Amino acid sequence: MTVTAGGGAPARPVEGAGDRGGARGRVQALALGEEEVVFLDQTKLPAAVEYVRAVSVEDVARAIETMVVRGAPAIGIAGAFGLALYAARSDAATPEDFLRGFEDAARRLARTRPTAVNLFWAIERMRVVARETLAGTTAAPGRAWLEEVRRRLRAEALEIAGADERGNRRLSTYGQALLPRKCRVLTHCNAGALATGGYGTALGIIRAAREAGKEVSVLVDETRPLWQGARLTAWELMQEGIPATLITDSMAGWFMSRGEVDVVIFGADRIAANGDVANKIGSYSLAVLARAHGLPCYSAAPLSTVDLDTKTGADIVIEERSPEEVTRPYGLLVAPPGVAAANPAFDVTPARLITAIVTDAGVAWPPYERSLRELAERASGRREGAAFRRG
Repeated sequence: MTVTAGGGAPARPVEGAGDRGGARGRVQALALGEEEVVFLDQTKLPAAVEYVRAVSVEDVARAIETMVVRGAPAIGIAGAFGLALYAARSDAATPEDFLRGFEDAARRLARTRPTAVNLFWAIERMRVVARETLAGTTAAPGRAWLEEVRRRLRAEALEIAGADERGNRRLSTYGQALLPRKCRVLTHCNAGALATGGYGTALGIIRAAREAGKEVSVLVDETRPLWQGARLTAWELMQEGIPATLITDSMAGWFMSRGEVDVVIFGADRIAANGDVANKIGSYSLAVLARAHGLPCYSAAPLSTVDLDTKTGADIVIEERSPEEVTRPYGLLVAPPGVAAANPAFDVTPARLITAIVTDAGVAWPPYERSLRELAERASGRREGAAFRRG
């Protein structure tokens, strides 16, 4: 991988995921070039704006693993871009050779981060396109088949990115309708444009509410151990000019007790069929505190994050990351050398603590076993979603 520093977009033309709306400072998390994937390096924000250029599937995989790119929707898009990159750089002599290499690439990308279901969803979409394009194809002079599969995989990857941004905007419209005219939102981790194909989910709702003329301010959990709230969410909100106050994770209950929080909104990395929500570690604690203080707690995520094949949160694989992220985050020693440290990247909030789940097909209310499945069925039938009413 190579790194480009600077405050502007990468020099070479690229297409991909990112908010291209008219507001100031909106960001593009990743983009697909002709033979490269370009990432805004989120490990360097807010101190520096640097772009990482991935020129191989391994480069893309490492960008996901090291959280150069992060957020479930963005990880899914990165997986799709990685497979389009494989196709662009493939010199396979036959369709069979191409598909063997494709499957190797897909397996490598699937090993990167286990919790975010969007990654596996995107890989499967790309797999279907590759297989359908090459079904019954034989090697021919000029390898026209290779150009065709390259074209179709690139188009599918860009559609995955574009559909995510369009879905974010629908989700945000549904979600902002749940907020009062004057509202103080507490959010956790980063579920904005940096984590998605553009606009954002939890932050998208906040943005949409502001665009609708609502008076919204935000309390931003710092989100330890990697400070995605402090580094990324606070940065995004400042780019947008949205009033935001950074707090430590342990302050949330205090601000709720003082009546300074009206609603909790966070994203999701995987949502089980029963409505259990896997999200960044600390989300469960916020939901418990919200319930104790009588506050609504919403999870916002596209339908691609809903995994109807996973019955409950107990079946979700929780990624365990390096203890050094806790004891020595970004190289800063904050604990005695040699101390044991645990570092689960996510927790699971039980469905009973989630007031509603906001998706790009509408709002799901309890019981989630019914409402999530109905939203998925409506979306698969290509009918526009609408908010489900309580009961």
